[in-house]
Amino acid sequence: MRTLLVILGAAIGAPARFAIDQYFRKFTNKPYGIFVVNVVGSFVFGLTINSAQNTYALFAIGFAGAFTTWSTFMLDFFLAYEQKKYKDAAINLGASIVFGLLAASLGMSLT
Repeated sequence: MRTLLVILGAAIGAPARFAIDQYFRKFTNKPYGIFVVNVVGSFVFGLTINSAQNTYALFAIGFAGAFTTWSTFMLDFFLAYEQKKYKDAAINLGASIVFGLLAASLGMSLT
């Protein structure tokens, strides 16, 4: 049963990430969409960390696992660095870590 919940959550999370990222990329070449999904995903993980196993499987492992993306985050960081946009790279890295941790902490505090 939990495997099906993970699949269901992932089937919603991955397309949601794609849609949000594509929306932001209409307006800027900066990785704001990936930043938003990673922070929101961190919040979802924090919010559901103490939930029942099925709830955690659906929302944290399935949805947030497919919604967030470490690989695209690292690619965006690398591309900014490679293009000598050091300030953009540093801001993306620092803000993602700080706001991701704050979002996870906020989610955990609400449970």
